[in-house]
Amino acid sequence: MIYTILIIVFVLGYIAIALEHNIHVDKAASALITGVVCWALYVVSTHQEPAVQHATETHVEQSHSGTDTDLAVTEHSEATMEADESHGSGHAGQTPDESLLHHLSEIASILFFLLGAMTIVELVDAHEGFAVITDKIKTTNKVKLLWIISILTFFFSAALDNLTTSIVMVSLLRKLIGDQKERWFFAGMVIVAANAGGAWSPIGDVTTTMLWIKGQLPNTGTLITTLILPSMATLLVPLIFLSFKMKGNVKRPLKAEGAEHYTNPTTSFERNLIFFMGVAGLLFVPVFKTVFHLQPFMGMMFSLGVLWVTTELLHKSKNKEAKNELSVISVLQKIDVASVLFFLGILLAVSALQTSGHLRDLAMGLDSSIGTDTATGVFSVNIIIGLLSSIVDNVPLVAAAQGMYETTLNTGGFFSANGMFWQFLAYCAGTGGSALIIGSAAGVAVMGLEKISFGWYLKRISLLAILGYFAGAAVFILMHM
Repeated sequence: MIYTILIIVFVLGYIAIALEHNIHVDKAASALITGVVCWALYVVSTHQEPAVQHATETHVEQSHSGTDTDLAVTEHSEATMEADESHGSGHAGQTPDESLLHHLSEIASILFFLLGAMTIVELVDAHEGFAVITDKIKTTNKVKLLWIISILTFFFSAALDNLTTSIVMVSLLRKLIGDQKERWFFAGMVIVAANAGGAWSPIGDVTTTMLWIKGQLPNTGTLITTLILPSMATLLVPLIFLSFKMKGNVKRPLKAEGAEHYTNPTTSFERNLIFFMGVAGLLFVPVFKTVFHLQPFMGMMFSLGVLWVTTELLHKSKNKEAKNELSVISVLQKIDVASVLFFLGILLAVSALQTSGHLRDLAMGLDSSIGTDTATGVFSVNIIIGLLSSIVDNVPLVAAAQGMYETTLNTGGFFSANGMFWQFLAYCAGTGGSALIIGSAAGVAVMGLEKISFGWYLKRISLLAILGYFAGAAVFILMHM
């Protein structure tokens, strides 16, 4: 009974998240309640009568064996049961509180990574560092501007992340395009480009970061070289189509700058220094992980620390008011904490389903109806996951897949580290969310900033995003035939 109620709570939580603008409740609140209630229900389920409890423990044993990042589990076949018994026994005997803390260590590494990345990007923005790029855009031709904005977004997203990149690019669009409806169209393509750019980079999308951190895609070079072409196809196909449809020029808005722009400006040297140090710091994170084999958030914290010291020394001679506006302390107050809490709630809810065995059951359902023992099955399952990510957030879907399938030891297998399943999952989950505006963090951010309606995006952008999604999937499949 509780097993079913937990699923119902999870589904209701996601409905509340998807309809946050309709019910006027922030998705972070819905996610936190969902996560906590799911774990509370799991605790209750552990106190059921022995027969039911034994079934629950079996689910727990199986689920935990696939979630420990440091465990390399054997083949995704009959040998999996043996691995479950040997590797899962350590977690099967844990109390619910101990299981929660086990999952929290993995969740915390993701959240600290996001906090560090968001702080660095906000610090660059506070120094007007992005003006290094935006001031060079002079064209008003719609087609040229669309290509420039989309390509910039694609590569910025890979170097930064798709959420922060979409926020920066919306700010840029407001300086380049005066008409709101025209700006909406460009903002829609920013969502497609940001998600496509983030999919092939270990720091570009939360889902790709999760797969990288947890060991499914540990080789950064392989990840990039395998996914960059499908990701480019996801963006280029819609762009080529639009190049024959769009005509005319955009009208620039009247330039209006607040008094603070003149009372507390940054110098050209400061803008360039912080911009290049910020980007270099973010790009340093994969190098740090490769060299020292520590969690990526450690490299992110190191980059933030270096940038923090640099800004303190850079502005030490300025008056207190000017210095405060450009300090990390001030920037931290601008961080979107609600987004961090949203991810916390989502990952807590998914970990509850994982611990209680729901995700193992879902894996068995997919295996029995579609199957993942062939390349065709792997392609089909991932394409479905990608499309589902446009209905619900892609973060829980990837977390679910990580709990559904074990990372195996057989080199070259579908589910091995850097295996085809995980590579295609990174692409599909990263880009599939563009089909609907609520399907990705980038989409939700742009929706909030520009007040784009769900229906408008569905009519103007969704088909383009789906066209690009299947084009990229076709490129990936052709690369592995």
